[in-house]
Amino acid sequence: MPSLDDGAGRGRGRPRPVEGEGRRGQLSASRLRVDTPERAGLDPEEMRHLVRDVVDATGGERPWAAGAVVVAGRGPVIAVREAVGWAVRYAAYDPRAGAGVELPPAARVPMTVGTPFDLASLTKLFTAVAAVQQIERGTLGIDARVGAYLPDFHAAAAHGITVRQLLTHTSGLRPEVPLYDCADDAERLQLLRAQAPVRAPGAYGYSDLNMLLLQQLLERLTGRTLDVLVRDGITRPLGMTSTGFGPCPGAAATEDQRRPWAKADRGMLRGVVHDENAWALGGVAGHAGLFSTGGDLAVFCRTLLAGGSYGPARILGPDFVELLLTRPGLGFMVDQPWFMGELAGEGAAGHTGFTGTSLVLDPATDTFVVLLANTVHPVRRAPDNAPRALVGTRMAMAVR
Repeated sequence: MPSLDDGAGRGRGRPRPVEGEGRRGQLSASRLRVDTPERAGLDPEEMRHLVRDVVDATGGERPWAAGAVVVAGRGPVIAVREAVGWAVRYAAYDPRAGAGVELPPAARVPMTVGTPFDLASLTKLFTAVAAVQQIERGTLGIDARVGAYLPDFHAAAAHGITVRQLLTHTSGLRPEVPLYDCADDAERLQLLRAQAPVRAPGAYGYSDLNMLLLQQLLERLTGRTLDVLVRDGITRPLGMTSTGFGPCPGAAATEDQRRPWAKADRGMLRGVVHDENAWALGGVAGHAGLFSTGGDLAVFCRTLLAGGSYGPARILGPDFVELLLTRPGLGFMVDQPWFMGELAGEGAAGHTGFTGTSLVLDPATDTFVVLLANTVHPVRRAPDNAPRALVGTRMAMAVR
């Protein structure tokens, strides 16, 4: 993970802040370091419960996930950094038995704290930051119409969809379209250009298309592809050397992707993007495609909690971090108890990913928790956010 400074924090509870804590935009840009929960001003017993809950979620014959990594902290202190279970546990999925085909123990790959994960929809957060960077520079208007930048996207232009609506999922666009069924890139682009709202713009409706259109806009505006924008504007300056669009050898395995439960026949996936539309787009997409580690995502969280800076690097100004994280959030989900648990409230922001990933950062307490799990290994299932919410609740209870 990125460099962690040595040293000791002085946090001793709430309302007394940990070292570097304060109002958003006035936080220190200290680099993260690994230390004890006590040094972070966190209840060590609750943090032990947090780790135990993650262990429990990855145990048994039919676990919530084959394996997981949890990284949590407060201020510049990482208080928990644990890996449990398996990065690769199954060779395939047996639909007749309704269970995974276990690999021999010697062939399984244990999870480590440095294991990369397919982030799925956590990618949206990086697309949102890339967009807000352009807003800060004055090259993109948050309330400008998409048609002003993408006049050939006639459907979006005709309905006056705005940049803000894309970032807040209020464009009215449908959740997704089958880009994976298109013959080539030209047909995929034609399908995106034809997308008109299916409901009146202004009402919330989560849609991958919002970030796909935003990707098209950013690439047209800057003349650079999204992977370059994310690398040059976010991950490289922050030292997030384990974060990038795939392929990513060594990543935690995801799904034995086959019809009828999936939208493509690709077999057991590891190190290539799980999302079928992102795969059809070559692995670089505004809504999915990034791989990262718990350590790198801790740096991302810390940067936003510190007003957009980390060490000597600055990716956003404090006012624009505020814009990003203030309800309803730009790309970020704000105050969502269904996956944040009791950490929700007072502006906690984060996101989930279909593959089992999630992160939450809470400016009110200067805390963050990253939970990466391969819940779709060996096959996708009905969403279960209870383990995510429990981790958030443990984190909230740990704040003294």
